Amino acid sequence: MIVYRNKILVVGQTPPPFGGQAVMIQALLDGKYNGLELHHVRLAFSDDMDSVGKFKVKKILILFTTIFKILWARINTGAKTLYYPPSGPDKVPVLRDIILLNCVRWAFSRTIFHFHAGGVSVFRSELGGVLKWGFDRAYRNPALAVMTSELNPDDGLEFGAKENVVVYNGLRDEVGQIRKHDPNKTIQLLFVGVVIPSKGVDVLLETCGILAKEKIPFDLKIMGRPGSMEYDLMIRKKAADLGIQEQVEFLGVKTGLSKFEYYASCDIFCFPSYFESESFGLVCVEAMMFSKPVVTTNWRGIPTVVQNDVNGFLVPIQDPTAFAERLKDLINNPELRIQMGTAGRRIYEELFTVEKFRLNMEKAILRIF
Repeated sequence: MIVYRNKILVVGQTPPPFGGQAVMIQALLDGKYNGLELHHVRLAFSDDMDSVGKFKVKKILILFTTIFKILWARINTGAKTLYYPPSGPDKVPVLRDIILLNCVRWAFSRTIFHFHAGGVSVFRSELGGVLKWGFDRAYRNPALAVMTSELNPDDGLEFGAKENVVVYNGLRDEVGQIRKHDPNKTIQLLFVGVVIPSKGVDVLLETCGILAKEKIPFDLKIMGRPGSMEYDLMIRKKAADLGIQEQVEFLGVKTGLSKFEYYASCDIFCFPSYFESESFGLVCVEAMMFSKPVVTTNWRGIPTVVQNDVNGFLVPIQDPTAFAERLKDLINNPELRIQMGTAGRRIYEELFTVEKFRLNMEKAILRIF
């Protein structure tokens, strides 16, 4: 029996680099669907996290090459529906989106926007004249807008989407691939993310400075690529100035099993983000997968993942004192760490598996056919 599948052209970044959006687009593409047939044109503006959101001359050539690839794929595959993840509220990616979407949306009967980065609609107020006109034409009236959390800016509503849905991100369970770790004598803290100020790296170092002053033993591992060489030097100096340089290790980028080994061996996951485009906090889900308690911020979609006093603690943004207090609660109470870690694993299994993500995405997309 022939099963009819609706054809979707997915235009988006897949790893590398291993940001949350790229990981989720790969997870979408890897799924098997009864009612959908996915085709892919890869965005390749950034080969690593250093170049994300930054202007480079070669990106102009990549932009127009990508536009050609999209239009050719539209003809070659027959896909009449475009899936596209708009950028966050950052000038260079927004200008890219304006050009790309105005050049290709006319060729599709439907457009799906998946807002992995939240808040792009607020950027309209910073534009004027022809750019504002181009912005409106690029983003207006998608058939479907997908948000990762109810707590994020409602970009779909602002753009006049015909359908607005929330689909939580989800990850494949990696626990079975990782060997068991013996408890550490010293509490192991872990941060994973792009190493930039708005991910809260400075806040975390100041937090650890407070712990050190109170003679609370810990080791902190910071995993991720620095946003710039200057910032990398600055935070290393900050660690030295706080007298914690011997307790802080900068791991750089880790992927695959190497990355998950660090999740498995940590005691507490730390994510003090106030990132402008934060919409979910996928790294918190990775920590919950490994039954780790999370201390993070009450910011954007993060509370969708971390429930305060259940699987971790939520603190105000840019508040190292509050962050330190919650870390001390967990450091001094091993039973609480186990309790919250167990709750996190349960929440992951209930809400944030890759199977649930794919099922919910298929249901959402089929609403527009």
